[in-house]
Amino acid sequence: MKKIYNRIIQISGNVITVEADNVANGELAEVKSQRGTSLAQVIRLDKSKVYLQVFAGSRGISTDSEVRFLGRPMKVSATEALLGRIFTGNGSPRDKGPALQDNLIDIGGPSVNPANRIIPRKMIRTGIPMIDIFNTLVESQKLPIFSVAGEPYNELLARIAMQAEVDVIVLGGMGLKYDDYLTFKETLDEHGALSRTVMFIHTASDPIVECLLVPDMSLAVAEYFATEQNKRVLVLLTDMTNFCDAQKEIAITMEQIPSNRGYPGDLYSQLASRYEKAVDFETAGSITILAVTTMPGDDVTHPVPDNTGYITEGQFYLVNGHIEPFGSLSRLKQQVNSETRPDHRALMDTMIRLYAEYREVLEKQSMGFRMSKWDEKLLKYGIQFEEKMMDLSVNIPLEEALNLGWRILADCFEPAETGIKTDLVREYWPKK
Repeated sequence: MKKIYNRIIQISGNVITVEADNVANGELAEVKSQRGTSLAQVIRLDKSKVYLQVFAGSRGISTDSEVRFLGRPMKVSATEALLGRIFTGNGSPRDKGPALQDNLIDIGGPSVNPANRIIPRKMIRTGIPMIDIFNTLVESQKLPIFSVAGEPYNELLARIAMQAEVDVIVLGGMGLKYDDYLTFKETLDEHGALSRTVMFIHTASDPIVECLLVPDMSLAVAEYFATEQNKRVLVLLTDMTNFCDAQKEIAITMEQIPSNRGYPGDLYSQLASRYEKAVDFETAGSITILAVTTMPGDDVTHPVPDNTGYITEGQFYLVNGHIEPFGSLSRLKQQVNSETRPDHRALMDTMIRLYAEYREVLEKQSMGFRMSKWDEKLLKYGIQFEEKMMDLSVNIPLEEALNLGWRILADCFEPAETGIKTDLVREYWPKK
């Protein structure tokens, strides 16, 4: 039986402090006030002082309010009944469906022992040429989508959720505008993907502590489906910068010594403990993580993208509504793109090389240099590449995208001008 405490020694913002013993970090508590009973979570221990973040805010809480520790951390129900459901950051139903209490599991557990992991070797098809051909998404990979405010990163995630060839989608939204939440919900429902999706949504108006719970909720559910149900799970998180800002806000409230730009000193560890949940099992399923990271001021040296880059296995850069071919990188693509089709790697390298030359020609053109016949070919090629490959509205399977790549080359160049091996040209070059 847990002891009840009736003396709160400090109220700072939404953080309350009590003196208690035998309490663990992350443990839940109930706080009774004039407004009713609210959940709170232990976020710091300092000798006998226990700091709790109150989910619903501290309004109505007084120094004589009752605090009762529950003796357990936050849990989430792990059952197939999760599929098709939408929850808040603390696991409460957002879709007006019934609350789920079966098979409750702890969130925020340790990442998988490296000895139990296998080398990633399976491709996840998305139907987006800039991913499937040029920066292939590999099962169990952890990749951020670096972007800035105003870019269609949530639309991109919705496209991937609809089309990715996986068994289960877990979508975690942090600090979302309500319109963005509705867009996710309506898009997935309209295209029949909601039935294989679990959503944990924290909106900008929800308690800040729930923002911190969303990644752990999402990843705990993903681990259940991967290990217990042998499913291929894709976890989509947006936006991890909001998650880090929530960490920052709580650290400031607790008067912790700030690090770079006010973020807590353990920012790297906080991010790594989530990203390292990406895993592929030999005898079970897999977890793949795609997470949006917005860059304030388009600054890649900002602490959030900077720390993220050291943890993840590449990144997608979303610039001007396109996945930028030069900033984007999938470090594991070579594990799979040599096994898709014999021409995949050669076509990928050639098209990127020619597009780089096209960018150089654009600079020459802007400075008034005379264009050669080769330059004119590159200009024609670059326009087609951007319209038919880079445009995010393009939605075609990998094989069709490869064939389209050959048609673009054939429309702009002679076979010898591409530098592709003769045997590949003989097999794949479009016949006139």
